[in-house]
Amino acid sequence: MADPAVSVTPYWELTFDADGDPDAGRRDRLLAGVTKKDVRDLIVFAHGWNNDRSGATRLYDGFFAPIPKLAPKARIGYVGVVWPSMRFADEPIPDFPRAVAAEMPRRPVLDKDTRHALLETFPGRATVIDQISRLLDQQPCEDAELEEFGRLVRILVDVVPPGPQALFAADTLCEGVPQDSPDLFSGSTAALCEEFAQALTYLDSPDGVPDGGAAASFSLPNPWEGAHELLRQATYYAMKRRAGTVGERGLGRVIGQLAAREPGVRVHLVGHSFGARLVSFALRGLPKGVRTVKSVTLLQGAFSHYAFASRLPHDARAGGVLEGQHNRIDGPLVCCYSRHDSALSTMYPLASRMAGDARGIAAPDVGRMLGDKWGAMGHDGVRAVPGTKSLKLADALKATLPASGCLNVDAAAVVRRGGAPAGAHSDIVHRELAQMLLAAGRIK
Repeated sequence: MADPAVSVTPYWELTFDADGDPDAGRRDRLLAGVTKKDVRDLIVFAHGWNNDRSGATRLYDGFFAPIPKLAPKARIGYVGVVWPSMRFADEPIPDFPRAVAAEMPRRPVLDKDTRHALLETFPGRATVIDQISRLLDQQPCEDAELEEFGRLVRILVDVVPPGPQALFAADTLCEGVPQDSPDLFSGSTAALCEEFAQALTYLDSPDGVPDGGAAASFSLPNPWEGAHELLRQATYYAMKRRAGTVGERGLGRVIGQLAAREPGVRVHLVGHSFGARLVSFALRGLPKGVRTVKSVTLLQGAFSHYAFASRLPHDARAGGVLEGQHNRIDGPLVCCYSRHDSALSTMYPLASRMAGDARGIAAPDVGRMLGDKWGAMGHDGVRAVPGTKSLKLADALKATLPASGCLNVDAAAVVRRGGAPAGAHSDIVHRELAQMLLAAGRIK
């Protein structure tokens, strides 16, 4: 299959399966093409939540478009990573056509596009998906039916990965996901659904005040809306696990093969959401001695803000899952974040807190969690890494960036659009963020 047409050239697509195995033909075309096209700087972008190849291609096309004019003399090659993840179809994506981000029925119905995405993402689970869909459609009032829903969700996402893959999938407690079955999937489903339903009500209301003011507080949220969100979060848990596998076993190895063949090519990794996790785990998969990664730019990264820490503030005996891996970059790691990202500011810490603490937490209290162990770096940046600097986006674009180490960039001035439940999580196609990438990599 030919690489898709985008607005920049040369462009290659690099495809991986769920186990991190690359499409050999596409990998070989990339390795040969970089030599043939005399590429000096290779930008490698990994998408996050996504339903299909065409959606990923549109993201890459839009993000890459301003770069040739921003760096007209640079010899740049572009790579779009495609890996099996999914996005729920009721999440709006700024600037995407209606055909891509259609207006969907209100939760908790499982719309046909999301159902199709689940079938594609979890092959062999059609019967389970049908049962999940039926329960969301019927919304029975018994707690036993909610518990059955939770059981089906656990089957769907295969909570404990079998065999050697578990070695690549394992996270530390700092990410809120214990290595055994987390409470998000093994605790009371009814209680979890009530927590998520309350959080959704909080997100749907201006300034966290439910519509109708104080009177609205007497009406209970629909637990089946929380069940829909539980399915979403369970799916994201599986995608988070898969992103680490694809990065470490897949992309890291391909970068090593490129370095062996063309050691002078400067590689710049970019990732959005779980794609940020993917490119970060690629650092752990680099062969020993490879120093060709010259920058890493993380856009709304959907993983722990303590991932790169050597010591956790709440547990000095433990480090982050990627402890010290930023030192494998021959350049800076730039983490762009935004407070307008509801997916990471509210739902991510809520799901993470539930994953490690069955007590849960009330939605209006979610903000108080963001300074502790449950936060995502796409909401407040890299934490507990000594020497990390912080700048506003406008200031970062004017400054001389650090030659190494971590830099947090508050991108809320541009990453600000999007509706509930994800907020501005996918609002990343901006000229300023492309400029940030070029500045991080010293691409001129």
